[in-house]
Amino acid sequence: MKERIEDIRKQLTAKGFKLTTQREATVKVLLENEENHLTTEEIYMIVKSIVPEVGIATVYRTLELLKELRVVEKVNFGDGIARFDLRNKDQPHFHHHIICTECGAVQEILEDWLLPLEIRVEREFGFTVTDHRLDFQGICHSCKANHISETCKSVS
Repeated sequence: MKERIEDIRKQLTAKGFKLTTQREATVKVLLENEENHLTTEEIYMIVKSIVPEVGIATVYRTLELLKELRVVEKVNFGDGIARFDLRNKDQPHFHHHIICTECGAVQEILEDWLLPLEIRVEREFGFTVTDHRLDFQGICHSCKANHISETCKSVS
C-alpha cells in the first residue's frame, strides 16, 4: 500500500497538488476497500472515522481530483449510484466488470480483452482509443443456482 500511496503522491505533485492528510486518508480508504466499489458517502464515513474534521465536500473534491488524474474511475453498475474504483497502476485501460442484475454482485476482469478491437478501430476509423470500459450484465452462478433450486421446489 505504501508504494501505491507514493505513486499517487508523485502524480499529485507532478500536477501541482499535495497529498494532504485528508487526501491520503481518502486514498487509503480506496486501497483498503478496493474490491468494494464504495460510494462517495461510504468513503466519507470511513475517512471521517480516521480524520474527524474532514468534510464531505473535501472528500468529493478529492475523488474528483483523483478521477481527473486517472487514479480512480467513477462507475455506475446500473443501480443509479456512482461508485469509485481504483484503476490498475500498470494497465493503460480501465478494467472490465461482470455485474449480476439479480443480486448486484460485481466481479472484476483484470485482463484487457479489448486490445485487438482497439487496433481494428484505429485501423478502420483512424480513431485513437485512449481508454475504454466494458461491463457485462447478467445473472451470476449463485443466482442461477438459486433459480434452479427454487424452480425445483415449486415443481415438487
